[in-house]
Amino acid sequence: MSPTVFKKEGFRFYFFSREERRLHIHVLCVSGEAKFWVEPRIELARNYGLSENDLGRVRKLIEEHEDDIRSAWNCHFGD
Repeated sequence: MSPTVFKKEGFRFYFFSREERRLHIHVLCVSGEAKFWVEPRIELARNYGLSENDLGRVRKLIEEHEDDIRSAWNCHFGD
């Protein structure tokens, strides 16, 4: 199960159910995908094809929606 948290600017931000306990988010777009840690700070965990420009846009969107991501994580995983 991969619930979508939000979509913006051609990116889909989502979770994999119980992949691991550390708060993180996956992002997908036509050019690739990536995984970002949200805790203890927002940082790139893995990148599969996103450009540096896309990674910067994604990081900014994660920062702007950090509260929404945390809330969705807690709601979905019940933590």
